Amino acid sequence: MAHDLQILGFGAIAVDDIIYVDRGLDAGKGKVVRREQDHGGNVATALVAAARLGGRAGFIGWLRNPDDRDLSAAELRRHGVDVAFAPCRPDASPIRSTIIVDQDGNRFIAYDDDVPQGTSDAMPDATLASARVLLVDGYAVHALDVVAQARRLGLAVVADVEWSTGAATDRLLSLADHLVLPMRFAEEVTGAPGVPAMLDHLWSDSRGAVVLTDGGRGAYVRQKGDDTDWHIPAHAVNTVDTTGAGDCFHGAYAVCLAASAAPLEAALFASTASAIAVTGRGGRKPLPDRAQCLALMAGPDAPVPTPLRRAVGAGTSGHPR
Repeated sequence: MAHDLQILGFGAIAVDDIIYVDRGLDAGKGKVVRREQDHGGNVATALVAAARLGGRAGFIGWLRNPDDRDLSAAELRRHGVDVAFAPCRPDASPIRSTIIVDQDGNRFIAYDDDVPQGTSDAMPDATLASARVLLVDGYAVHALDVVAQARRLGLAVVADVEWSTGAATDRLLSLADHLVLPMRFAEEVTGAPGVPAMLDHLWSDSRGAVVLTDGGRGAYVRQKGDDTDWHIPAHAVNTVDTTGAGDCFHGAYAVCLAASAAPLEAALFASTASAIAVTGRGGRKPLPDRAQCLALMAGPDAPVPTPLRRAVGAGTSGHPR
């Protein structure tokens, strides 16, 4: 194919109105100290992060037009994300989000997602086969057959899921071989007491890895063929805005997978990238490049993965979900 891509993705694409306030989100009210607008969305921002880090990324979700008449398409292209293979429909539109960020960088997102989600069920095999990794989020429940198609073609499917819609979400989780989930969702979907039990519940024979991200408490990793569960401590950084930090983690993780890195190595790099991302304002503006990540990883205080416990079923047999 003419486009030599490593990472494809479909899912949320958004326009974010961000309001910064001078008090905590639980204060009830506070003074607005700054307003900004940025483009966002889980998968769209993850793909921008991947491109910033040197990955060759393409968005294949719904767009109104693949050219500059569509502001979302133009913004993706400006950041180096290929949109040539994105299917088009006239009613496609970005999610509109209003994000409140407090003085500690914590945020609350209110969104209107009553727009077309997913992608075309007629996605050609040749398009998917041009890449090694498919990035999806919770909106992939609207195109589960495409996720299954990617798995059949041998792509690693990295899933970023934040809420459950029931059976469709269960199927999405079963199709993904790399679950990279926020801790809050893992707690909700498993009901398990503690990280090891959550990893046990989410593990299956088909998994390449399960990664649980927990903000300032770091990340937890189980990877296939490894009899140890790992904890990656968080970098000590000055947090300004956590908007897009998880998306940055997913994009960085996908870049490493596309380069054949082991999941633990990918998660360590992704943790570093997301740590840099929270030191600036907005979901995309502070996304780091590769040199920034490598410099932080080489620092004297860079976190080192530590064993959490021996894994249950992460070796050759797996643990039934």
